[in-house]
Amino acid sequence: MFIRIVKMSFHEENIPAFMENFNLIKEKIRNSHGNRLLELYQDKNNPCIFFTYSYWETEEDLENYRKSALFDEVWTFTKKLFNDKPEAWSVDKLVSLT
Repeated sequence: MFIRIVKMSFHEENIPAFMENFNLIKEKIRNSHGNRLLELYQDKNNPCIFFTYSYWETEEDLENYRKSALFDEVWTFTKKLFNDKPEAWSVDKLVSLT
């Protein structure tokens, strides 16, 4: 399992546009080949900060998504709304207790 975490910070007035667009495309992202989970979080202390967690079968699956027309559409729209540079981490899950 390959996990991608992306931190995004938006201008407050752009949050509704981000949420509307995310709700329109979230199923398409989730149904991308190799995607096993997509989650969106909002920071408790700073509501302008959001995180996406996406789980991928392989790193290649994520890279194929990042090269897709869907990603280009999503990122072109979303990056115009930022108030800071996004950050991303690729991590391996070592332990999970349920």
